Amino acid sequence: MTSKLVSVGSAFLAQLAQSIQRHPKRLTAAIASLMLTAGGGAFAVASLGPDPADMPVRTLTQPIPSLVEGSTLADLTDLNDFSLYRTDYTRSSDTPESLLQRLGIQDPSASAFLRSNDLARQHIFSRNGRLVSAETSNDHQLRKLTVRWIQDESSEHFQRLELERQADGQFAATVSTAPLTVNTRLTGGTIHSTLFAATDAAGLPDAVAVQIADIFSDINFHRLHKGDRFSVIYETLEADGEFLRSGRVIAAEFKNRDKLHSAMWFEEPGERGSYYAMDGSSLRRAYLNSPVEFSRISSNFAMRKHPIHGTWRRHLGTDYAAPTGTKVRTVGDGVVEFAGWQNGFGNVIFIKHSNTAHTTVYAHLSRIDVKKGQSVEQGQHIGAVGSTGWSTGPHLHFEFRVNGTHQDPQSVIAKSEAKAISDKVRQQFAQQAEQLHVQLASAELIRQASAQ
Repeated sequence: MTSKLVSVGSAFLAQLAQSIQRHPKRLTAAIASLMLTAGGGAFAVASLGPDPADMPVRTLTQPIPSLVEGSTLADLTDLNDFSLYRTDYTRSSDTPESLLQRLGIQDPSASAFLRSNDLARQHIFSRNGRLVSAETSNDHQLRKLTVRWIQDESSEHFQRLELERQADGQFAATVSTAPLTVNTRLTGGTIHSTLFAATDAAGLPDAVAVQIADIFSDINFHRLHKGDRFSVIYETLEADGEFLRSGRVIAAEFKNRDKLHSAMWFEEPGERGSYYAMDGSSLRRAYLNSPVEFSRISSNFAMRKHPIHGTWRRHLGTDYAAPTGTKVRTVGDGVVEFAGWQNGFGNVIFIKHSNTAHTTVYAHLSRIDVKKGQSVEQGQHIGAVGSTGWSTGPHLHFEFRVNGTHQDPQSVIAKSEAKAISDKVRQQFAQQAEQLHVQLASAELIRQASAQ
């Protein structure tokens, strides 16, 4: 019995020795496991069976059907057929070739169609700023070209020109009309140099920046301070989901140094809408600060040496330096009293305002866009800056007359009064103001995030 146990023990030790030589790492792991579990009672022992690496390997081969079995080369080529999309804006100097090249299109037949088609020539070329969307094949051939634009600023619809390649490879063009979609956007920005530099950095259209300057008329936007900030909610006019232009500013805040200015648009039932501070006081005065959007005063209401006659005389208005073609707007509601040519004024417009004692004059215009007897609203474009009459360069000469007597325009405008919100709608106003205040807070968060 003893000899049998010795024999079995010897065989076990021999097998253990062989296993140690073959698998030194496994032995190390087993010992480590034993040490870690020494105080815990039972423990597992690593298997000392055959190493899988030493076991025989058998390879199985299974045929798999081809995914393209039975397909021709043409069929396989179609698998790579896809559409590319690109958007840009028309330029007044565009030719068919330059427009298509900017859109990444290399298609002589499309270029030839654009050159010969009456609708394309009428609505695309010599037009500036119209939205163009192109769909092309993966080999840069034009499939569809869509042009969208708004006919005039007061329109609630947009025009759509579509050029599409037909099944026979030829192009067809159609023009249609569809309603605009009004949405809102909110954003914010920080002043580092100028208002327009900050609004550009925030992705705001210039038209929104101009409205901000008009709304907060008591802020000197020519002398802003680094670190001033703004938040704004404004309307967007969209066509087929594409942005065409900005609309009205709904609400805005502007922190100028340590003072926070706020404004919101509100319409009383039966009344014309206007801008109010969040406490209900009106920000819409009878007259705008300037007849030219965000322009520079080159000559004030004062004594000066006349640039043409060379004599010292009183300058009876305010001159605004601006390039020829810059839009001119009426500073207040009224009726066109005169529109035409008048001596040294050149092209000039006289507007009699709601306060019948007040008349404003807009002179040296390159273009007149209103007629005598026409009613105009505050901010409406009436013409364009020019250098007609007695003028040495493009600018707008602006006068303010009270009962026929010339007054300093800046003084009269500064004294114009604003009307507060009426008591009957104050609760409705307060609810709307609270909602807009929350949205402006969100716009401020966007500004902070973009600044980081």
